[in-house]
Amino acid sequence: MTLRLDLLRHGETERGGGLRGSLDDALTPLGWQQMHQAVSKPAAWDLILSSPLQRCARFAEALAAQLSLPVAFEPDLQELHFGDWEGVSTSQLMESDAEGLGRFWENPYTFTPPNGEPVSAFSERVRGAVRRLHQIHDGQRILLISHGGVMRLLLAQARRLPCEQLLQVVVGHGDLFGLDVDADGLLTEV
Repeated sequence: MTLRLDLLRHGETERGGGLRGSLDDALTPLGWQQMHQAVSKPAAWDLILSSPLQRCARFAEALAAQLSLPVAFEPDLQELHFGDWEGVSTSQLMESDAEGLGRFWENPYTFTPPNGEPVSAFSERVRGAVRRLHQIHDGQRILLISHGGVMRLLLAQARRLPCEQLLQVVVGHGDLFGLDVDADGLLTEV
Protein backbone atom coordinates (compact mmCIF):
# COMPACT_ATOMS: atom_id res chain seq x y z
CA MET A 1 0.00 0.00 0.00
CA THR A 2 0.88 3.66 0.01
CA LEU A 3 1.23 6.32 2.66
CA ARG A 4 0.10 9.80 1.62
CA LEU A 5 2.08 12.65 3.18
CA ASP A 6 0.83 16.19 2.80
CA LEU A 7 3.85 18.36 3.60
CA LEU A 8 3.19 21.79 5.12
CA ARG A 9 6.02 24.20 5.81
CA HIS A 10 5.72 26.41 8.86
CA GLY A 11 4.93 30.07 8.31
CA GLU A 12 7.02 33.17 8.91
CA THR A 13 8.81 33.21 12.27
CA GLU A 14 9.37 36.01 14.76
CA ARG A 15 13.09 36.20 14.25
CA GLY A 16 12.73 35.63 10.49
CA GLY A 17 15.54 35.48 8.00
CA GLY A 18 18.75 33.61 8.43
CA LEU A 19 19.32 29.93 8.82
CA ARG A 20 16.98 29.04 11.69
CA GLY A 21 17.85 25.32 11.84
CA SER A 22 17.25 24.02 15.35
CA LEU A 23 16.51 27.46 16.82
CA ASP A 24 13.04 27.36 18.36
CA ASP A 25 11.35 30.49 17.02
CA ALA A 26 7.64 31.22 17.34
CA LEU A 27 5.36 32.08 14.42
CA THR A 28 4.36 35.66 13.65
CA PRO A 29 0.67 36.49 13.10
CA LEU A 30 1.44 36.38 9.36
CA GLY A 31 3.03 32.94 9.86
CA TRP A 32 -0.17 31.66 11.47
CA GLN A 33 -2.21 33.17 8.63
CA GLN A 34 0.03 31.54 5.98
CA MET A 35 -0.51 28.12 7.52
CA HIS A 36 -4.26 28.57 8.01
CA GLN A 37 -4.61 29.59 4.36
CA ALA A 38 -2.70 26.49 3.23
CA VAL A 39 -5.15 24.16 4.99
CA SER A 40 -8.32 26.19 4.52
CA LYS A 41 -9.82 23.14 2.76
CA PRO A 42 -8.69 20.27 5.02
CA ALA A 43 -8.11 16.86 3.47
CA ALA A 44 -9.24 13.59 5.03
CA TRP A 45 -6.20 13.31 7.29
CA ASP A 46 -5.89 10.47 9.78
CA LEU A 47 -3.15 12.18 11.81
CA ILE A 48 -1.26 15.43 12.11
CA LEU A 49 2.45 14.86 12.59
CA SER A 50 4.83 17.67 13.40
CA SER A 51 8.38 18.64 14.11
CA PRO A 52 8.57 19.38 17.85
CA LEU A 53 9.91 22.90 17.24
CA GLN A 54 7.26 25.45 18.20
CA ARG A 55 7.04 27.07 14.75
CA CYS A 56 5.49 23.77 13.63
CA ALA A 57 4.17 22.23 16.84
CA ARG A 58 1.91 25.06 18.06
CA PHE A 59 0.05 25.16 14.75
CA ALA A 60 -0.17 21.35 14.66
CA GLU A 61 -1.75 21.31 18.12
CA ALA A 62 -4.24 24.05 17.23
CA LEU A 63 -5.24 22.43 13.93
CA ALA A 64 -5.54 18.98 15.50
CA ALA A 65 -7.88 20.39 18.17
CA GLN A 66 -9.92 22.24 15.53
CA LEU A 67 -10.28 19.11 13.36
CA SER A 68 -10.53 16.61 16.26
CA LEU A 69 -7.52 14.69 14.98
CA PRO A 70 -4.67 13.03 16.86
CA VAL A 71 -1.35 14.87 16.83
CA ALA A 72 2.14 13.44 17.27
CA PHE A 73 5.66 14.87 17.19
CA GLU A 74 8.68 13.43 15.41
CA PRO A 75 12.12 14.79 16.38
CA ASP A 76 13.72 13.23 13.29
CA LEU A 77 11.70 15.61 11.12
CA GLN A 78 13.35 18.72 12.54
CA GLU A 79 15.31 21.07 10.32
CA LEU A 80 18.98 20.59 9.45
CA HIS A 81 21.24 21.84 12.26
CA PHE A 82 23.42 24.57 10.76
CA GLY A 83 26.04 24.63 13.52
CA ASP A 84 27.89 27.95 13.68
CA TRP A 85 25.60 29.30 10.96
CA GLU A 86 22.43 28.99 13.10
CA GLY A 87 20.60 32.32 13.17
CA VAL A 88 22.99 33.91 10.67
CA SER A 89 21.61 35.44 7.46
CA THR A 90 23.04 34.59 4.07
CA SER A 91 24.05 38.25 3.63
CA GLN A 92 26.04 38.04 6.88
CA LEU A 93 27.62 34.79 5.68
CA MET A 94 28.57 36.47 2.41
CA GLU A 95 30.68 38.83 4.52
CA SER A 96 32.08 36.32 7.02
CA ASP A 97 32.26 33.01 5.09
CA ALA A 98 31.49 33.60 1.41
CA GLU A 99 33.61 30.64 0.34
CA GLY A 100 31.84 28.21 2.69
CA LEU A 101 28.40 29.51 1.75
CA GLY A 102 29.26 29.17 -1.94
CA ARG A 103 30.42 25.60 -1.45
CA PHE A 104 27.27 24.78 0.53
CA TRP A 105 25.00 26.25 -2.17
CA GLU A 106 26.97 24.47 -4.89
CA ASN A 107 26.46 21.05 -3.29
CA PRO A 108 25.22 20.79 0.31
CA TYR A 109 26.15 17.09 0.37
CA THR A 110 29.85 17.89 0.00
CA PHE A 111 30.15 20.85 2.40
CA THR A 112 28.94 21.00 6.00
CA PRO A 113 28.65 24.32 7.85
CA PRO A 114 31.16 24.52 10.73
CA ASN A 115 29.90 22.35 13.62
CA GLY A 116 26.76 21.60 11.62
CA GLU A 117 24.95 18.43 10.70
CA PRO A 118 26.13 16.85 7.43
CA VAL A 119 23.33 16.81 4.85
CA SER A 120 23.97 13.08 4.33
CA ALA A 121 23.20 12.45 8.03
CA PHE A 122 20.17 14.78 7.82
CA SER A 123 18.94 12.82 4.80
CA GLU A 124 19.30 9.50 6.64
CA ARG A 125 17.49 10.92 9.67
CA VAL A 126 14.56 12.23 7.62
CA ARG A 127 14.33 9.22 5.31
CA GLY A 128 14.44 6.89 8.33
CA ALA A 129 11.50 8.74 9.86
CA VAL A 130 9.54 8.46 6.60
CA ARG A 131 10.26 4.70 6.42
CA ARG A 132 9.00 4.28 10.00
CA LEU A 133 5.90 6.32 9.19
CA HIS A 134 5.15 4.04 6.25
CA GLN A 135 5.49 0.94 8.43
CA ILE A 136 3.15 2.32 11.09
CA HIS A 137 0.66 4.29 8.98
CA ASP A 138 0.55 2.45 5.63
CA GLY A 139 -2.69 3.26 3.83
CA GLN A 140 -3.29 6.44 5.81
CA ARG A 141 -3.05 10.13 4.98
CA ILE A 142 -0.93 12.32 7.24
CA LEU A 143 -0.45 16.07 7.39
CA LEU A 144 3.24 16.54 8.14
CA ILE A 145 4.12 20.00 9.43
CA SER A 146 7.81 20.58 9.10
CA HIS A 147 10.61 22.76 7.73
CA GLY A 148 11.94 23.97 4.40
CA GLY A 149 14.98 21.70 4.49
CA VAL A 150 12.96 18.58 5.26
CA MET A 151 10.53 19.38 2.48
CA ARG A 152 13.29 20.26 -0.03
CA LEU A 153 14.97 16.94 0.70
CA LEU A 154 11.80 14.87 0.22
CA LEU A 155 10.67 16.82 -2.85
CA ALA A 156 14.12 16.60 -4.45
CA GLN A 157 14.06 12.84 -3.99
CA ALA A 158 10.51 12.58 -5.35
CA ARG A 159 11.56 14.68 -8.38
CA ARG A 160 14.69 12.52 -8.83
CA LEU A 161 16.97 15.57 -8.74
CA PRO A 162 20.74 15.20 -8.42
CA CYS A 163 22.15 15.91 -4.94
CA GLU A 164 23.68 19.23 -5.95
CA GLN A 165 20.21 20.58 -6.90
CA LEU A 166 18.72 20.12 -3.41
CA LEU A 167 18.76 23.82 -2.55
CA GLN A 168 17.15 24.75 -5.87
CA VAL A 169 13.84 23.26 -4.71
CA VAL A 170 11.61 26.20 -3.79
CA VAL A 171 9.52 25.85 -0.64
CA GLY A 172 7.95 29.03 0.74
CA HIS A 173 6.42 29.69 4.14
CA GLY A 174 3.05 27.96 4.36
CA ASP A 175 3.56 25.94 1.16
CA LEU A 176 1.72 22.62 0.92
CA PHE A 177 2.87 19.66 -1.24
CA GLY A 178 1.66 16.06 -1.52
CA LEU A 179 3.80 12.92 -1.63
CA ASP A 180 2.99 9.24 -1.89
CA VAL A 181 5.39 6.85 -0.15
CA ASP A 182 5.33 3.24 -1.34
CA ALA A 183 6.46 0.12 0.50
CA ASP A 184 9.97 0.41 -0.95
CA GLY A 185 10.28 4.00 0.26
CA LEU A 186 9.90 5.42 -3.26
CA LEU A 187 8.53 8.98 -3.13
CA THR A 188 6.15 10.32 -5.77
CA GLU A 189 4.90 13.90 -5.84
CA VAL A 190 1.12 14.15 -6.26
